[in-house]
Amino acid sequence: MKYIEGFREPRAARALVEKLRLLGQSSLKDGNGVTFMEVCGSHTMAIARYAIREALPEGVALVSGPGCPVCVTPAGYLDAAIELARQGVIMISFGDMLHVPGSRSSLARARAAGGDIRVVYSALDALQIAAAEPQRECVFLAIGFETTTAPVAGLVPLADERKIGNLSLLTSFKTIPPAMDALIADPELRIDGFMCPAHVSAIIGADAYLPYARQHGIPCVVAGFEPLDILLGIEGLLRQIIEGRAEVENQYSRVVTAGGNRRAQVLFQRLLEPEDALWRGLGVIPASGLRLKKAYSSRDAAVRFGVTIGPGVEHAACCCGDVIKGKLNPAACPLFAKVCTPDDPVGPCMVSAEGSCAAAYKFRDIRQHAY
Repeated sequence: MKYIEGFREPRAARALVEKLRLLGQSSLKDGNGVTFMEVCGSHTMAIARYAIREALPEGVALVSGPGCPVCVTPAGYLDAAIELARQGVIMISFGDMLHVPGSRSSLARARAAGGDIRVVYSALDALQIAAAEPQRECVFLAIGFETTTAPVAGLVPLADERKIGNLSLLTSFKTIPPAMDALIADPELRIDGFMCPAHVSAIIGADAYLPYARQHGIPCVVAGFEPLDILLGIEGLLRQIIEGRAEVENQYSRVVTAGGNRRAQVLFQRLLEPEDALWRGLGVIPASGLRLKKAYSSRDAAVRFGVTIGPGVEHAACCCGDVIKGKLNPAACPLFAKVCTPDDPVGPCMVSAEGSCAAAYKFRDIRQHAY
């Protein structure tokens, strides 16, 4: 096996690949094979880096789902952020949002045109920026799944405690389970098992996936990010298929518990409430978003500045929507590696470090030569 240096235990990795080959011969479902979906952008990147798809036996497919929060953020959200920057507001963001295309521009282009858009590595940096310039309004671009929602939403009580009145959040928080519901309900998709996200699971707990196993009969495995973690996760899904089981297995128990992070969950309940949310590629998913409660509306940038976040306009030829849903391999998009590259992205899946297109582009040479 080539590119084995990334595995912690090469012998164990080789043994797992061989075991998957043997299990694959017994796992064919209705003669059409099986399809598993990973719902985590970090999984997507690791799977591409270690060419794990190329190690899978014939008849076992692994597709990427909407596991990248940057990728599912609609163009209209970027449009709203760019408009606030044009009005002189200090916009504060993590770096992976800068090149995500809005309808006609991006934050990077808005900054080049004179917008005060600042990149931070921690949400706490936003407090320091706002405190240093109390005469200016500051808005933090608050996107993400459950993993980053807790620390970002935690800015609200901290800002109140420190009497920093000029900081607000433009929220686009999203939750993973409703998106999984939408994927299951899509008649064009066939998902025989979920590799559940590790970071998100650390917050919501492995038990959050019980409905998919019990009500829909879909096996679920929570897996970590190391190559061995991912291979063990695939093995767990295959064994459930072969044995006719549908359960939730937690193979990342060194981090994930059944109930999740209770402190983060309490923070959600205190500060946030569910709302219908627009996902790029998936449309509006009921109760899949989280917004600040009315008691904290002074910290909600959309309320504070009267901003309406619409769907925006996406590039007509961009296939990110189908890539996000696992319906299309990134390389099958006619723009991939031609018009759309990391240096000049057309769609968000090529921008984010967790995007399916970015992963496919970065590790395309490994895929050609691995195994």
